[in-house]
Amino acid sequence: MGKEEEFAQIIKDNEGVIFKITTIYTNNQQDQKDLYQEIVYQLWKSYGSFRNEAKISTWMYRVALNTAIRQLQKQKRRPKGVPIDQVVAHQTENYDKEFEERLKLLYGHIKQLNVLEKGLILLLLEGKKYEEIAEITGLTPSNVGTRISRIKTKLKAQINNS
Repeated sequence: MGKEEEFAQIIKDNEGVIFKITTIYTNNQQDQKDLYQEIVYQLWKSYGSFRNEAKISTWMYRVALNTAIRQLQKQKRRPKGVPIDQVVAHQTENYDKEFEERLKLLYGHIKQLNVLEKGLILLLLEGKKYEEIAEITGLTPSNVGTRISRIKTKLKAQINNS
């Protein structure tokens, strides 16, 4: 298998990771598509330097989160636009309207968090252990635990007040 085919398979196997990050860090479908494309581009650019010292998903999260944060910083410098559509949760064959509404509500509250908090809670929701989150973010595992505990408390308060 060639480098291009191998990379395409990695993206296909992990597209949910990219989709979730783009959903959390954007406010409309067009920005989400643009960020998805930018993340894939950045992954491709750095793919040749990936040394298999970490899991492929860890490397992907690190590149994707850094790309999303860079995009946010760029957006802050340009004038704000009005979103044309709302972010719609990825639909599956077994569509559950109540679940989708709860997911949209949760994502809405997550979007109110700061940049680092968004990344931490997203990684936690992905089932990552504190040690892996620490490796991705550059924080210590104990700092990750403390911050996640605070984020959970903040989200519970937001949800209970809505």
